[in-house]
Amino acid sequence: MMPYHKRIPLATPTMHGDEMAYIQEAFDRNWIAPLGFNCDGFEAEMEAYLHDGAHGELNALCLNAGTAALHLAVKLAGVKHGDVVLCSDMTFAATVNPVTYEGGRQVFIDSERETWNMDPAALEKAFEKYPDAKVVMLAHLYGTPAKMAEITDICQCHNAILIEDAAEALSSAYRGGKCGTFGKYNVLSFNGNKIITTSGGGMLLCDSEAARKKALFWATQAREPALWYQHNEIGYNYRMSNVVAGIGRGQLKHLEEHRDLKETIYRRYEQGLSDLPVTMNPYLADSKPNFWLSCMTVNEGVKVDPMDIIRKLSDMNVEARPIWKPMHMQPVFEGYDFISAQDKPVGEDIFARGLCLPSDIKMTEEEQNYVIDVIRSCF
Repeated sequence: MMPYHKRIPLATPTMHGDEMAYIQEAFDRNWIAPLGFNCDGFEAEMEAYLHDGAHGELNALCLNAGTAALHLAVKLAGVKHGDVVLCSDMTFAATVNPVTYEGGRQVFIDSERETWNMDPAALEKAFEKYPDAKVVMLAHLYGTPAKMAEITDICQCHNAILIEDAAEALSSAYRGGKCGTFGKYNVLSFNGNKIITTSGGGMLLCDSEAARKKALFWATQAREPALWYQHNEIGYNYRMSNVVAGIGRGQLKHLEEHRDLKETIYRRYEQGLSDLPVTMNPYLADSKPNFWLSCMTVNEGVKVDPMDIIRKLSDMNVEARPIWKPMHMQPVFEGYDFISAQDKPVGEDIFARGLCLPSDIKMTEEEQNYVIDVIRSCF
């Protein structure tokens, strides 16, 4: 087998042309600076999209990154120096880093096998050890909804605020409710590899207009309403550009189309690898993932190293990546507490046996069949 004639990427932006109309209007009106009519429109359109099945009021705020949205969510939740925050363990570092920005202390919660997300049993166990914890930060991994019924019940029982990191899960749903609507504060990302993109950017969704107003205040350098530059609090430059928001408005028109294409890719892998000793990333029957990234694990006991598959794919001009390395295994969080409900940590096992497969919605069936053939050759 020869290397493919061009690089097959993991995930890249897919533009449609609608984006340019909003960008052109921003140029025509000379509204290039942060905030503006595209930001207002993007917020309103996202609220309308998420409204069906929403678990409360939604007030959207465009920001320059999902990480900025997570940081403001942590501030709105009232995290102070020394406060314990119970966090998803297997996720990207951006989910949990904002806790450190505010001086909090992460306690990492292991995954469960049915969705690879935060384990409700481990979360309950964490509250037994940390009964004063008042904030939970949950991420939906690879667009697969977590066990939200159990997790929201646990948070309510312990009077804890839920921050929902739906950066990878826009358009995913759980029991009819869309991801990004379950928490008191919810976060979306529009990074270049996400299901829709603004090139870079994010959005915070709050449960009240007052919370959104406070977040906007912090995001605009905490400038007080005075003629001169008056600052009574520390603020940040977290605003989204009006031009970038225009990209998001055009992309949002194609969100469901993108989701359907992602699922087609997942199903092809599922069928093409069905006779190998591998398992696709799982999901609950009462959920609807967006299949942002198709992933697989090599079955236990099989003497095939996922890193060897990744290297073989790379040699054949195909991009693949390891599963997120759990946070409790990261050197920066050495010594931080980790709570598991199992004898063998689930996240460590998934990381050791898993990899992310090319999931670009522009990938042709021929290209995907090539990827499948390369994977098959490793067995």
